[in-house]
Amino acid sequence: MTLLTHSRLSARFGLTTPIALAPMALASGGALAGACARAGALGLVGGGYGDLAWTQREYTLALQAANTGRIGCGFITWKLDEDASALDWLLDLPAAQRPRAVMLSFGDPRPYAGRIAASGAALICQVQCMAQVPQAIEAGAAVIVAQGAEAGGHGLNALNGRATLTFVPELADWLAVHAPETLLLAAGGIADGRTLAAALVLGADGALVGSRLWATQESLAPQGAKELAVQTGGDGTARSAVFDILRRKSWPLPYDFRAIRNPLHRQWEDRIDALRADPEAARAVYDAAVAAGDFDAAHATVGEAVGLIHDLPGAGDLLGQIVAQARARLTRA
Repeated sequence: MTLLTHSRLSARFGLTTPIALAPMALASGGALAGACARAGALGLVGGGYGDLAWTQREYTLALQAANTGRIGCGFITWKLDEDASALDWLLDLPAAQRPRAVMLSFGDPRPYAGRIAASGAALICQVQCMAQVPQAIEAGAAVIVAQGAEAGGHGLNALNGRATLTFVPELADWLAVHAPETLLLAAGGIADGRTLAAALVLGADGALVGSRLWATQESLAPQGAKELAVQTGGDGTARSAVFDILRRKSWPLPYDFRAIRNPLHRQWEDRIDALRADPEAARAVYDAAVAAGDFDAAHATVGEAVGLIHDLPGAGDLLGQIVAQARARLTRA
């Protein structure tokens, strides 16, 4: 029980549940972040690739929807290296509107750490392997997210990725020795009360929840993609570069993308080099599918936790269910 009610994450950010919304690009918009904040979680808007107008609109909506101080934003770090205007806008807001936290993933956070700290926001750094942790500590991360390869969307590829079950306790042990004040969140496969309880028992201070909150009423993910997720089991996703190539996203190695393994993905997953060499015909098929809402070819961004997704509730109701389930599991244990 104390793992839930006395989480360091909850104490640090004034939460009533040790959960943060994953800042999923183009899905974690203002309505979803605001709903999570109202339910007692940390609502992180998915600033993603750093589109200024999108970030301005959705972050402002999150502040209005939340009416709390539990709102932050997340960015893809290597994309900030190309254009940091959205981050600059956030950090230059009046003090009362600035984010409680800024999460950086997939790149070196150190060039941005000073400005984030000066704004009063807590720096959250997502890592995918132990080798990335010292850099996050050097940047002054208040929170480190241990992202397992089960997670949906971007993460380390199959050659380099870690499983949440072993990564979280190893990192918890390391932090206990080297940076005991740094908080730890588990990410990848956290989708119900059982998995939240497991993350806390493994040594995390809370969980970063992506796929399960992606499949909610407030999520900006396409309705057809969410309905497909409800029908898909945990065997039905794959991690590869296929959809990054089709979407014209120049992601650096060793990162790739987990989504539902639909027919278009299966057509190319064993021919990645051929797709890179001549992508235009496949891109035309993909673009037409996106326009038509056809998820036999368009992507649906979820992780292995898709097998635990059976409905599309409101985010607040879902978080309440997860916490109640976790409380029951921990009490029984």
